[in-house]
Amino acid sequence: MKSPLPVRDGVNATRLRVPLSGPWRTVLEFVLERFGHVDPEGIRRRFAEGEVAAADGTRIRPETPLGAAEFIWYYRSPPAEQRIPFEVRLLHEDERLVVADKPPFLPTTPGGRFLQETALVRLRRLLDEPELTPLHRLDRLTWGVVLFVRRAEDRGAYQQLFERRRIEKSYEALAPAPRGELADRLALGPVHVRSRLNKVKAQLRAFEEEGPPNAHSEIELLTVLEPDASAPSGRGRALYRLTPHTGKTHQLRLHMAGLGLGIENDPFYPVLLDEAPDDYARPLGLLARSIAFRDPHTGRNLTFCSRFDLERPPEPSRAL
Repeated sequence: MKSPLPVRDGVNATRLRVPLSGPWRTVLEFVLERFGHVDPEGIRRRFAEGEVAAADGTRIRPETPLGAAEFIWYYRSPPAEQRIPFEVRLLHEDERLVVADKPPFLPTTPGGRFLQETALVRLRRLLDEPELTPLHRLDRLTWGVVLFVRRAEDRGAYQQLFERRRIEKSYEALAPAPRGELADRLALGPVHVRSRLNKVKAQLRAFEEEGPPNAHSEIELLTVLEPDASAPSGRGRALYRLTPHTGKTHQLRLHMAGLGLGIENDPFYPVLLDEAPDDYARPLGLLARSIAFRDPHTGRNLTFCSRFDLERPPEPSRAL
């Protein structure tokens, strides 16, 4: 459903479904009851100034009766955000695509407490392209290659590549060196992990459950970086190549933890740590290294690779 309000300051308007009947006389009364604890004066101001719209673009005013619109769009009040001190790097641009290297800690798209401090909003501002849209997302803590499309009419063909699993992705991870039987298995070649994963929206972590597998990861040992004696864990560190053959939430992180190879600095797996401020010196050791596909518009085989190095995390930059 297309927003009747344009992108403003790099951020899309938010859509809200409104009941067509109920105890509220006006749309404003419903919104105030639901969100009035957050910013009641800001809500009233947006209605009064014509910053709330129905699907056909009609402005929803303070006196608009309940039932006049099932969906409304409005601009969220920007929260006070501390700048995330890492830069998005441009890897490639053409008439349809923008390919970026997303740093750790920066969300791909607005959500929760992050609105302005996202890769999407930064790129929209940098390129002055308010319609720029991501074709996929990386977790906030994961770094690496992300694809964006410039025009809405080009998005569908690329989305079909993801839906039909015609996109080849490769990740790299820092994790403990393998031991015992697992080390022997990895010495012979990649290990395939298959399980059934589920992710409940209200919960932070994904989990494995009984049932037919819906997640498949391929894990390959690239090199052991430190011998046991020199690693802080006393176990050694290693670099792995991870290939997801499906795209479930936190799939790679959960599968690595399930092998006893929890990814370096992962606050979720294998143990959920207490919430704490981001430690920019300790990024998650998971990098979206490359993405490859045949361009549906040109027929060209394209491969894009991250220029980040897991062993040399980016240095925080000064606020601009």
